[in-house]
Parts: sequence; C-alpha cells; structure tokens
Amino acid sequence: MFSISRFLSPQFYAIQRSFVKMSASATQTSGASSMAIKPPSHPTYDLKAVIKLALAEDAGDTGDVTCMATIPIDMEVEAYFLAKEDGIVAGIALAEMIFEHVDPSLKVEWMRKDGDYVHKGLKFGKVSGNAHKIVVAERVVLNFMQRMSGIATLTKLMADAAYPACILETRKTAPGLRLVDKWAVVIGGGKNHRMGLFDMVMIKDNHISAAGGIVNAIKSVDEYLNQKNLDMDVEVETRTLEEVKEVLEYVSGSVTRLTRIMLDNMVVPLENGDVDVTMLKDAVELINGRFETEASGNVTIETVHKIGQSGVTFISSGALTHSVKALDISLKIDTELALEVGRRTKRA
Repeated sequence: MFSISRFLSPQFYAIQRSFVKMSASATQTSGASSMAIKPPSHPTYDLKAVIKLALAEDAGDTGDVTCMATIPIDMEVEAYFLAKEDGIVAGIALAEMIFEHVDPSLKVEWMRKDGDYVHKGLKFGKVSGNAHKIVVAERVVLNFMQRMSGIATLTKLMADAAYPACILETRKTAPGLRLVDKWAVVIGGGKNHRMGLFDMVMIKDNHISAAGGIVNAIKSVDEYLNQKNLDMDVEVETRTLEEVKEVLEYVSGSVTRLTRIMLDNMVVPLENGDVDVTMLKDAVELINGRFETEASGNVTIETVHKIGQSGVTFISSGALTHSVKALDISLKIDTELALEVGRRTKRA
C-alpha cells in the first residue's frame, strides 16, 4: 500500500529558510520572492476583478459592521499566519494582491514562500497595519490560501508518487476560479492541462459520437486547423485498444496535427483495492512513443504510483481541484491564545 505520511514529512521538501519582507504596495513591482511561481496565462481572466468580487460579496452594501462596532478606526496591530496542519503553502502572492487592494499601506512579511512546506503550529507570515483593514481582508485572504494550499498539497503528493509521469489537473475547477486553481497545481509541482476550450483541441467521447467515429473526428480537426491556419496541440480520447489501433492506422497514412492520445479508463479497479494497468501498458506499447500519452480515470493517491510506472507521459486527475480539502490556516492577532486553543483541539 502506498504510504502518504512519508511525503508529508519536513525532510521531503526543500524549505527556504530566508526571511522575505516586503510591503503590500510593492507586490506588483518587487515581489520576486513571493511571485517566483507566476500564475498561468489566460487571455481574458482578470485576477484583480476576482479579488474585487470576493471582497465585495463579503462587504455587501454596509461593510464590516462588527469591525466598526468593536475596533477603534485608527488601531494598528500585527497579525500572524498560523499553519494548523502540515502541507504545502500556496496563495502567498495572491494574499499580497488582496492586502494591496484593501490597503496599500499594510506591510506583509513572510517566512515561507509559495510551494514551501509548513508544519502544524508554524507562524509563517505576518501582516501589520490598520486593524480594520487587516480583519476585512482576513477571510478573503484565507479562503484563497486555504483552497490553494489544499490543492498544492495534494498535487505535491500526487506528482511525487506519479514520477516519472507528470501529473495534470483538468477543467474540473471551481467556477470563476479556473486560473487560481490551476496556479495552485503549478505551485504544488504539477503541470497544467489546457486552460480552457480555446488553447488546445481535445477530442472527447461526445465529439467522437457526433462526428461518426474517432477517425472522422480527427480528420475534421485536421481540416479545420488547416483551414483556419491554427497552430495548437491536439489530443484524442481513446477508451479501448481497438480505438487506439484505429487512431494509429489513420495517422500512419495521413498528415495529422495529433500530438497526444488519452487512454481513458484503462486502469481497471480490483476488488482488493488495487488496480490492473495491463490494458494501459498494452496501449502505451502500441503507441510506442509516437505520441504523448495521458492516463485518465481511477487516479487516486493510492493508484497513481502504479499508473506512473506504466510508461505514460501524463496522468490527469480531476480530484486535484474538484475534491480539494482545504489546508487549515488562520490569521491571528493574539497568537498565544490561538496556539493554546490549537493545542487543546490538536490543531497546533
């Protein structure tokens, strides 16, 4: 049985011990340390608009009434980021963007960067400045960081177990958070699959059915890309060895744009909890390096290592983003009390 615990040990990660300090107002220009892993590109995605929307849905039409009632308007405080469980931290660069939007005068300091390992009870960052502004930003910052860190942590586990295959996410992301979720995958050590419908041709089962077969679908794509003078990767989904053979027979006598063959659900679950990858290996042998290969279906933290040894180029897992468990992180002004409560509840 695959052991998860050894991959969540501090020794498994290269931890940067340097202390990174910067003001939130400098995030965009001099945040090289926190922005070491940049977000993937997207032609229309507006990350700043997503931040504004997240803050606006929290503030409503009144603002933080509890802050206004309990905290003096000019109070200055320091608040610390606390990890409540072990994992990979992600969303630090995004947190700085949020603090910058709420109040450019807030100062943010980090003891870790995106992609670093954090352990339960660790103080890994500090924000100082106006108390109102820090508390207003708190929940939005944590919502993004906890989700991204959960994705990055699972991705790290899967990526290391999948080697030498590369782990990919899918388009099964939270609506409106496509770029954020895929950014977290990269921070965790995975690679991005296509960003959307626009940047790669991916011929799936419904396309094949509507086109009248897998060869017709590939032919149609080849013709369309030539007509439109488009240059992009093309992937086709195969579900049987017969379909793999059909594809290989077609491309052997044709000029095609095909670059990758997906081997879907060729990992067969067994009653004892193991998986049979015989069909997957047979497909890889048939393809024999002529195209990239991608395994999909029945990919879990327990099965990904065995799948990775089959010879496939990539392994895609929707679970990286659609079934994410958030990493527990808090932002506290009174850290001693927070740690006391954390120890009582086994979360520090």
